[in-house]
Amino acid sequence: MMTPMNPILWLLHTVINIYFWIILAMVIMSWLIAFGIVNRSNPYVRQVGQVLDRLTEPLLRPIRRFLPDLGGIDISPIILLIGLQFLGILADNIFFNLGWA
Repeated sequence: MMTPMNPILWLLHTVINIYFWIILAMVIMSWLIAFGIVNRSNPYVRQVGQVLDRLTEPLLRPIRRFLPDLGGIDISPIILLIGLQFLGILADNIFFNLGWA
């Protein structure tokens, strides 16, 4: 039998999971544009790109400021994804240790 999850912990995990997929979509979109598979002048592609940029840039920009120049390779999404996973595990441990989980 599965024990019920704390609603706050469930909401935190859901937000982290949704943001994980948004970052992944942004990375895939940037690859598709870089390899010429999709054209940024297409209005739909441009709009999706703008939405993904607006959702991800506030967290990626501070990470990029601290990273060294890697010759055009952007690893900030990887660092953010690792940070999100860390946040989820940290929340699990905090809720478990407080007896709220």
